[in-house]
Amino acid sequence: MISQSMQGQEDNTTRTMSDESSSGRKPISAYPENMDSSFGVCGWLLIILSVLLIIITLPISIWTCMKTVKEYERSIIFRLGRVLRGGARGPGLFFILPCTDSIINVDMRTITFDIPLQEVLTKDSVTVSVEGVVYYRVKNATLAVANITNADSGTRLLAQTTLRNVLGTKSLAELLSDREQIALTMELSLDMASEAWGIKVERVEIKDVKLPLQLQKAMAAEAEAAREARAKVITAYGEMNASRALREASLVIAESPAALQLRYLQTLNTIAAEKNSTIIFPLPLEMFPGFTRTPA
Repeated sequence: MISQSMQGQEDNTTRTMSDESSSGRKPISAYPENMDSSFGVCGWLLIILSVLLIIITLPISIWTCMKTVKEYERSIIFRLGRVLRGGARGPGLFFILPCTDSIINVDMRTITFDIPLQEVLTKDSVTVSVEGVVYYRVKNATLAVANITNADSGTRLLAQTTLRNVLGTKSLAELLSDREQIALTMELSLDMASEAWGIKVERVEIKDVKLPLQLQKAMAAEAEAAREARAKVITAYGEMNASRALREASLVIAESPAALQLRYLQTLNTIAAEKNSTIIFPLPLEMFPGFTRTPA
């Protein structure tokens, strides 16, 4: 077990050294805790001179050494170009060496930006214009300063590229119906890609999907045809039910001749109530035996 662990440590050390030699610099995660010891003789000499200068110019120099950071900010201190051990400072009051230290403030609040209108070709070869919105925040201020030139610009460009890549694998129907799933896929992809920058993507939303005018007309015509087809089916189904009801009513009336006369009088009453200007002359059906006679 001990030999395996020692071999694993040697492999990790070899891998780290090869990475450093290939990249030319150490990754920010590989910086040791005692960073002050890597300043060298000249660096320590400059630091001592800076401290002596502060002591000589007291109390005036104290105003240039004190820095305050707001509750939603963090400060990264670079001493002679190296990140000072302890990570980001803040919020509150801290001291720096004015001659050797430089600071960069990082906003830790949630930042929102709109993804510009993107022309995307879907899986079924339909060109659509899509807009989105992204919510993110800086999770690690040191990584956001040391590992990327501009974290905000990098996140914006990455969001546009991710939007194109994700929507290119979806059909138009999936794009219109599965917006939540697409937004979740984009959020996971952005979060994994920006983790090395100290960025945490909190939420991604598909804001708007714009279809070409010809495609809108074609979809409207298709929807109208589908509605007309459903309306015809419903009308035919209603007529079928109505014919069945009339057939059953005719069988009931045929069993009692007086029922037909009562129905006739009821119809006259309805017509007289609705259309008062209509004059009706009731004639018995027995006067037309030739018209009502059934052919042999």
